[in-house]
Formats: sequence, C-alpha cells, structure tokens
Amino acid sequence: MSSRFPRTSPSVEIARKLRGELTPEERLLWACLRSKQLGVTFRRQEPMGRYVVDFVCYECGLVIELDGSQHLNSEEDKVRDADMRGHGFKTLRFWNSEVRGNLNGVLERIQRVLEARKNLKP
Repeated sequence: MSSRFPRTSPSVEIARKLRGELTPEERLLWACLRSKQLGVTFRRQEPMGRYVVDFVCYECGLVIELDGSQHLNSEEDKVRDADMRGHGFKTLRFWNSEVRGNLNGVLERIQRVLEARKNLKP
C-alpha cells in the first residue's frame, strides 16, 4: 500500500540498537504481531525517514507506537504522525499500560484497522 521511507544512516543504527532493547510492552506486543499472526507482516523498530517506529506493516500502511507518560500531549508525536500520514501511513498509538492491562483489546483494535486498511487497497 505505501512505499518505504528513505533510510538514513543514523536511524538505521538507532533501530539496530533499539531492537536489542525492547521494552517489556514492546516484547509482549511483538510476540503477538510477529510471524504473520494477524495475517500480515510487521517489522519492529523500523527506520522510516528520520524516525524509528516501534512497529510497521507496509502492506496496510500501518504504524503502531507504544507510548509511556512522556508522550502525553507531545507536539513531536503530532508532527511525526502528520509526516506518517503524508506518506500514506496511519499511526495507532497505545499506552504501555493498555498493552499490559488489555492486550486482547489492543489486538482487536489493530485487527479492525488492518481489515479497514486492506479494504482500501485498489
């Protein structure tokens, strides 16, 4: 659905480092997203332009970000989400506490968005 962003050297190096330092919530969600468990391929800690996103499904143009309290009302996140939209990606954001406390609800919401995005394909 969407094309890849250009990769920059700093973001590639940062992504490699982050893949080895997943948070507990990222590990938990990754265990459910990997190996096409939701019917599509996700990549984790993926460089996209000047950003590194937590998870991305290129097939459906979906970015998933897990946020801690430092992201509350973040202007940087709004700019980042707008940049993703400009490249055809929808961003879903979940609080870490949502992943810990309601993983099934998080997965259901991701699945609904994936289905809707698949239906947008020509």
